[in-house]
Amino acid sequence: MKALLVGDIVGKPGRRILRELLPKIVDRHRIDYTVVNVENAAGGFGITASIAEEFGELPIDCFTSGNHIWDKAEGVRVLDSDPRFLRPANYPDGNPGTGLHVGETAAGIKVATLNLEGRVFMKPLDSPFEVADRVLEELDERVRVVLVDFHAEATSEKQALGFYLDGRVSVVVGTHTHVPTADERVLPQGTAFQTDLGMTGPYESIIGMRIDKVLRRFKLHSPGAFEVAKRDVKLAAVIVDIDESDGTARGIERLLLSHEGS
Repeated sequence: MKALLVGDIVGKPGRRILRELLPKIVDRHRIDYTVVNVENAAGGFGITASIAEEFGELPIDCFTSGNHIWDKAEGVRVLDSDPRFLRPANYPDGNPGTGLHVGETAAGIKVATLNLEGRVFMKPLDSPFEVADRVLEELDERVRVVLVDFHAEATSEKQALGFYLDGRVSVVVGTHTHVPTADERVLPQGTAFQTDLGMTGPYESIIGMRIDKVLRRFKLHSPGAFEVAKRDVKLAAVIVDIDESDGTARGIERLLLSHEGS
C-alpha cells in the first residue's frame, strides 16, 4: 500500500494548495491512506470548526497536530467531536481528544496513526519514547501498518525516535520546524524516516510568516502579531510504499510541489 503524509498546513495559502493538489496526488500515485498535519491551518495557529469541515471534503483519512492545536477553543472542541483529528498522545490524561487513530483503507487494510510531541526546547510532557512503547504494546496485533507524526523542535530528538521505533512502525516523520529535510530513507529495520516534512504553505517567508513581521521581533524583541505570508506556496509531503503484510517500508519519496501552472 501507499501512504501519503503531508507537512504542516500553514494558513489560507496552505489550505488552498492542499485543495488544488491533494486529489491529483492521490489519484496520480494511487495513494491508499493520507495523513495531514493541520495544527497551523487557521492563520498559522490552530484550527477552526469551519476549516475542519473544509478538510472533510478532501481525501484525507487522519489529521495530526502539535503544540498549536490548543490555540483556538473551537479547534480544541473538534478533537472530541471527530476521532480522526489527533493531538499528541503524550499530553496528560484529561485533555480533549486522543493521540491515536486506527483507520482503514478502501481495501480493508487497518492503519494506525500515532501523534507525538517532542520535549527538547518544548513543553516538559510525558516521554514520547515511553508513550510510544505503551501505545504500541496495547495496539491490536492485527494492525501492521503504523504511521508516526513526531511534532518536535530538535532534529536529534526526531532522529532518536526514528531509530528507537525502527522495525516497530512503518513510518516516522517529523513536523513542526516547517523546513523540509533531505534525509528521507528507510532505516535498517524497515521503518521509513524523514527528520522533517516541511510545511505546506508560503516559502517566501520565515517558517510561513511574513518576513518583515518576524524580522521586527528579532531586531526589537518587542511583541507584535505575526501574519501568514502569501508567496511561493508549496506542498510538502512524502509518499511511503509499505508492505501491508508486515508493516515494513519498501521506499520513501519526498515531494515539494508548487501550484500547477505557476
